[in-house]
Amino acid sequence: MKRFKAFRIVLTVAAAFPVIQSVAADAIDAEKARVDGNVAYYDIQLLSVEGQGWSDTAAPFDRFPAKAEKSVRGSVWGLSRHSAGLCVRFVTDATEIHAKWTLTSSKLAMNHMPATGVSGLDLYVKTDNGKWRWLAVGRPTAQTNQARLVGSIPTGTREYLLYLPLYNGVKEVEIGLPKSAKLMKAVPRKSGLKPIVFYGTSITQGGCASRPGMVHTAILGRWLDSPVINLGFSGNGRMEPEVASLIAELDPSVIVLDCLPNISAGDVTARTGKCVEIIRKRHPNVPILFVEDRSYTDSFLIESKRARNETSRVALKAEFEKLKSAGDGNIYYLEGEHLLGDDGEGTVDSSHPTDLGFVRQSEAFSKILKPILAKHRD
Repeated sequence: MKRFKAFRIVLTVAAAFPVIQSVAADAIDAEKARVDGNVAYYDIQLLSVEGQGWSDTAAPFDRFPAKAEKSVRGSVWGLSRHSAGLCVRFVTDATEIHAKWTLTSSKLAMNHMPATGVSGLDLYVKTDNGKWRWLAVGRPTAQTNQARLVGSIPTGTREYLLYLPLYNGVKEVEIGLPKSAKLMKAVPRKSGLKPIVFYGTSITQGGCASRPGMVHTAILGRWLDSPVINLGFSGNGRMEPEVASLIAELDPSVIVLDCLPNISAGDVTARTGKCVEIIRKRHPNVPILFVEDRSYTDSFLIESKRARNETSRVALKAEFEKLKSAGDGNIYYLEGEHLLGDDGEGTVDSSHPTDLGFVRQSEAFSKILKPILAKHRD
């Protein structure tokens, strides 16, 4: 009986870490690694970094091109240097995975968001059913961090996904493997989807997820098997024409406009049409999803917050209907009332989602994005 139990445990572990076939593209030359003892460290720039819409950046992990510094407001430019939404997929036969990363800021956490989300790394592995499962988090303790993320991985070749920090920038990120292990680029996603572009606020950027993989944009990327470009700017998602012009340079599958938490009803009326006009000049048929702001979770009692939600929603719906009446048949609308659920348990501070809130928000987004992607596939 004891032998039988032990055998069952081995099978369970193996099933949790399946061997994935045919997921590797080019192998990374081991000569490019930096060896430290028994660990070979590879700069993730040797892999394909997802989540960047531009290659001509001022620093390797910026979200905007270098030219944007002259066109967008200074606060937007500064936030664009945070690595929110950036990630790398890779394939390895390693039995343990290490990481070293250097942050651009020594501020590791916020008073309502943990260091693991602000400045940490987040590792997922693809299972035998093609789904991503969380595996390990890189916990930051200083501006430069080095840690073993996970060990005791059963023998086999698997695909992994590593997310970069949400509210900090990174100067350098390295993946560490045993010297005998191989590192390979992952093949393109089976879906073949172009990136979903999210333009929004602190919530879009990731506040206040406990780790980088728990913001709704990352969750949706895994669920929909789609690359994602996160253009969330804390306190600064304002439907500005300068940002709209940059978005228009991209080649997206869908554009999500989720700026209401940062703009008043008057600004919604003044800016929405212009924002869409700029995008439509380059992308006349790309679907655009308008998103209402989530309900403040204390708005059931605080009337001023209920009024804040309602006035901006009325303004956005009016702009949406105006565009629709003018003949734009590729616009969609997601209401905000139930984005975080109805029990008031989905936020840290009545505004910013917890992990629970982000999962609920992902479920609401998924219901509308899935049919949009199916309808507009090339």
